[in-house]
Amino acid sequence: MAPSVEHNATAGLQKVAQSGQQILDIVDQDIYWYVQEWINRIYGSHYGAYLAKSFLGIPLGNWVAAFGVFFLIYLFRKFLTRVVLRFLLHLARKTETVIDDLIIRELRSPIRFLFVIIGMDLFFHFLFLRHNPYVELLLSSMFIVDLYWMLYAFTPAIRTALHLYGESTGRISYELGNFIIRMVRLLIVALGIISLLYNFGVNVTAFVASLGLVGMAFALAAKDTAANLFGSIALMLDQSIKVGEWIRVNGVEGIVEDIGMRTTKIRTFEKSFVVVPNSIVANSNIENFSRRGIRRIKMVVGLTYDTMPTQIRAITEAIRAMLASHPGIAHDQTLLVRFDRFGDSALGIFVYTFTNTSDWEKYLEIREDVHIRIMEIVREHGSDFAFPSQSIYVEKLPDFFATVPAK
Repeated sequence: MAPSVEHNATAGLQKVAQSGQQILDIVDQDIYWYVQEWINRIYGSHYGAYLAKSFLGIPLGNWVAAFGVFFLIYLFRKFLTRVVLRFLLHLARKTETVIDDLIIRELRSPIRFLFVIIGMDLFFHFLFLRHNPYVELLLSSMFIVDLYWMLYAFTPAIRTALHLYGESTGRISYELGNFIIRMVRLLIVALGIISLLYNFGVNVTAFVASLGLVGMAFALAAKDTAANLFGSIALMLDQSIKVGEWIRVNGVEGIVEDIGMRTTKIRTFEKSFVVVPNSIVANSNIENFSRRGIRRIKMVVGLTYDTMPTQIRAITEAIRAMLASHPGIAHDQTLLVRFDRFGDSALGIFVYTFTNTSDWEKYLEIREDVHIRIMEIVREHGSDFAFPSQSIYVEKLPDFFATVPAK
C-alpha cells in the first residue's frame, strides 16, 4: 500500500481515538481498530492499488467500508430492533402491570431510528469525518430528536395509566386524562424544539423571553380562544359532561362526541354535528340526561263519564298495584295514581311514576308495557277510554221546528 495512504489512514484512526467523547461517541468500540486493520490488509491485496486511490482525500477502501456498514445496519435495523424489543418484553413479563409492555411496543420506531443514527455515526467514523463540526451537529440533532421521540412514546402508556386510575377511583375522567396527555405531548414537543435550537447555538433564554412577550400579545388578541381553553379545563375538572352522554346545553341537545381544548362536539338526534365553544358550555346551564339513572312516566288516563265511582276506585287501585309490582318501575321513587280531574270529555286519572333505567330503548319498552296493562285494567273493570267530544244541550226549540209535523 502506498505510504501516503497508510499514513493518512493511520493518522485518521489516531485522530478518532484521541478525540474527546461527545454525545454519540458512546457507541465507539475498539472494534473500529480491527476493522481498519482489515481494510489496511485489503489495501495490500491484489485490489489494493485500486482501493488505495483516494476520492475527496479519503481512500476508496474506507468509502466502501463506510457505505457497507451503514447499509448493513440500515437493512438489519428491523431485525436488531426486534431482538432488543424481545429482550425488553421478556423483562416486562415479570411484572404484573401492562403499562411497561405498552411502553416497549411504542418504543419500536425510536429504537429503529437509533440504529440509523449508529449507522451514520459509523459511516462518518470510517470517513474520518466524525468530529467535523457539521457532522457532530447533524448527529447530535438526530440524537435529540430520537430522545424526545422516545419520551413522546411514553405518553400512550401514561394515558392508559390515567384511564385505569380514573376507572378505579373516579377522580380523573376520561376527558381529563386525554387533556393531560395533550398538555404533556405539547410540553415534550416544545422542549424538543428548544433543545434543538440550543444545539444549533440559538440563545434559548432570549428566545423563550421573546415567546413570552409574543404569548402575551397573542393572548390579548385571542381572548376568546383563551376563554375556550380555560372553559375546557373547567369542564374536565368539574366532570359535568363526558363523551357519550346525552346533554342539552345552549339550546343544543344530543350526544357528546368529543371534548376538545377549544370546543365540545355534539351529535344531535337529527344526526347534525354541532360544535359549541367551551366557554359557552362552561357558562351555560347543562342538562345531563345520562346522569339521572331513571326516567319519568307521566300521563292522564281519560275514562268516559258513564264510569261509576266504584269503578274509578277499583281502576286506580289496580293501576297502583300493577305499577308497584312491575319489574321495570323504580319502587324507591315517587308513585302516584289518583283521580284528579273532571275534563271536558273525560274523567282523568293521573299516573306518575319512574322507570328503573335511563336507557331510551328500555324506557320505551317499559312504558309500552305499562300502557297495555292499563288498557287491560280499564277493560276488565267495565269502563272505556273517552274520546274528545262535546255535548250540546238546547233548552227550547224555535217555533218553526215546533210546527213541523213529525214523520
